[in-house]
Amino acid sequence: MATQDIIIIGGGHNGLVAACYLAKAGLKTLVLERREVFGGGAATEEIHPGFRCSTLAHTAGPLFPHIVKDLNLAHHGFETINSDIRVLALDLSGRSLAVYNDEARTSADLKKISARDAKSYPEFAASFRRIGRVLTPLLRMTPPSIDRPAPGELLNLGRLGLSFRGLGKKDSYRLLRWGPMAVADLVAEWFESELLRATVAARGIFGAFAGPWSAGTSTGLLWQAAIDGNPVGPASFVKGGMGAVTAALAKAATDAGVEIRTNADVERILVVDGKASKVVLTNGEEISARAVVSNADPRTTFLRLVDPLDLDPDFLMKIRNFRAVGSAGKINLALSGLPSFPAQNGADAKTRLSGRIHIGPDIDYLERAFDAAKYGDWSPSPYMDITIPSLTDPSLAPPGAHVMSVHVQFAPYNLKTGDWNSRREGWGDTVINCLTQFAPNLKELVVGRQIITPLDLEQTFGLSGGHIMHGEQTLDQFFAFRPLIGWSRYRTPINELYLCGAGTHPGGGVTGGPGANAAREIIKDFRRK
Repeated sequence: MATQDIIIIGGGHNGLVAACYLAKAGLKTLVLERREVFGGGAATEEIHPGFRCSTLAHTAGPLFPHIVKDLNLAHHGFETINSDIRVLALDLSGRSLAVYNDEARTSADLKKISARDAKSYPEFAASFRRIGRVLTPLLRMTPPSIDRPAPGELLNLGRLGLSFRGLGKKDSYRLLRWGPMAVADLVAEWFESELLRATVAARGIFGAFAGPWSAGTSTGLLWQAAIDGNPVGPASFVKGGMGAVTAALAKAATDAGVEIRTNADVERILVVDGKASKVVLTNGEEISARAVVSNADPRTTFLRLVDPLDLDPDFLMKIRNFRAVGSAGKINLALSGLPSFPAQNGADAKTRLSGRIHIGPDIDYLERAFDAAKYGDWSPSPYMDITIPSLTDPSLAPPGAHVMSVHVQFAPYNLKTGDWNSRREGWGDTVINCLTQFAPNLKELVVGRQIITPLDLEQTFGLSGGHIMHGEQTLDQFFAFRPLIGWSRYRTPINELYLCGAGTHPGGGVTGGPGANAAREIIKDFRRK
């Protein structure tokens, strides 16, 4: 007899979201997390005595509003901190560009760089907002069956088609044309200033093994518009760091009856008579369940946890070809004070630094950073997405001190020379040296640092290939093709084995969408039994 209705492998945010919904539906649910702390990519850890920082993800996705409401996360301590400024972009000449939530303020800042761009930006943002409204319903939609779509799925697609027709000729044309484009081409059609071009284009390559001239990178930008309604990524933080997201989810889950176990490393999933029936831990313990849900990435699930004899050879071949080779790492810094950025030494410096800080002054800079990774080395001048969360949440550092969270691209999982264990400190030095060009006093402020390489992402956080999105989010690995065509509906070729992680639709980021969507489909299946 099964001891659980559901076992969820992985206590990251998607696993916890799925657990909450499943438990609320009356299913006895157990979450198994391999690390000593749950949270996965949404965790807050002490990086130096007295300094706490979001370990991997450093902005709140944003977590989908319907999930926050459904699970009453505010009651469980979830509190967002929203900055007026989305991103501050810097270049080495001392210029800066601030993109605010308020488009008028953005245009006013743009006038210092380009009067033409100041005029173009509001129209650009408005077009993306309209396109985003059409795409947003896709986020909560289970991708339709390719072979036999159900009537409800056809109805949803029909509604989407009506929304598309309502866009108007100009925006409809843009949506159809932009998806396959290189994001560098898209921004060049709208803007003349390199700093603005690069700031917008960066969202198309964030977390991807791609440069701005890579085909299809505009898809990432359009998906950002669907999630947030804005082509420039959000600066939404969580009080207490990203670990507060999963702490709130864990409280909601346990209140609903979920059991969460840490230090519970799953070694394999046992399949009996074509059904996932048990998991085996590395300590030899076996736990039975009516269904198993994997929050691990697709390659880890099918190439490590499942016996290959339980899968069709054609499916195995396609999973092996699922592209999930990482190109990003993370460096978290404990600082004795606030770095001085020469371009931001005015009275409003703290305000302008309180969102995300973009390092990547022009399209060629971003492409050269990618070139290094293509040939097996880290970039000496990487693209960086930076936050100083202690500016808006002083509880993360001692008085007067700060923490800095640095997402770094490009740092390839596969190095041509040496390995990540022997070269990690050299990579950390490279990143800080590059940052010092923009903040000259940075080095003297560093009192501690945490270096997370792509290899660490795989070995410590369980991300196959060190890919933070569980796999490339390209047109051929998107929506009805994520992770594979015919297997995009959270179910797998093994009965009672499901996926709920970022390797499924709607993909990566701390949105909770994959977990919520997967739970909905699992509940449907249980109700049919």
